[in-house]
Amino acid sequence: MKKKIILKALNLFLSLGFKSVTMDDLAQSMSISKKTIYQFFKNKNQLISSCTESIQKQLVETFKEIRKNADNPIVELFEMKKEAMKILGNTEASPQFQLQKFYPEIYEEIKNREFNLFKDNIQESLKRGIKSEYFRKEINIDFVTRIYLNGMRGVRDINLFPLNEFKVDEVIEDFIEYHLRAISTKKGLSLLNKIYKKSEL
Repeated sequence: MKKKIILKALNLFLSLGFKSVTMDDLAQSMSISKKTIYQFFKNKNQLISSCTESIQKQLVETFKEIRKNADNPIVELFEMKKEAMKILGNTEASPQFQLQKFYPEIYEEIKNREFNLFKDNIQESLKRGIKSEYFRKEINIDFVTRIYLNGMRGVRDINLFPLNEFKVDEVIEDFIEYHLRAISTKKGLSLLNKIYKKSEL
């Protein structure tokens, strides 16, 4: 039942917003009592926290699949960005905006979980890039992993990049390019330039 509640709550939160959905709405949509929900979650904040952790774990698995199927680690990053944008959104109604504005403590939890959840995936991608000669062999993998994760946090910060001035997907795209140009070999840069040239057609 706990998994069912998280799944339904996620669906409602992502479509209507974390702030808008009440525990009553959730109970009604599942045809159960609020008492049943409170058996598993002491309050709405705990439910939201569980839902955001579930999203992060789903993204980790999705990113693993992307890495298996992508031709190279550069294409892989752009594919990951597409998947992440399905959740992040570009508007003030987006989940990340609502979490930062109305549930800052939960948003801090998300940021704190990110390193442990995503570091292995990023490091594997970097190692693959070095092996395939898209990334420079002398890069410090641990350092680049931490800088990348910290940068991705920064570009999603609505105080640093207000949504009325910046589009999340464009800022993330700029950061990915910035990141790739810093670590790529001539081979990697050549591919990156071809990707951007193709996107302009």
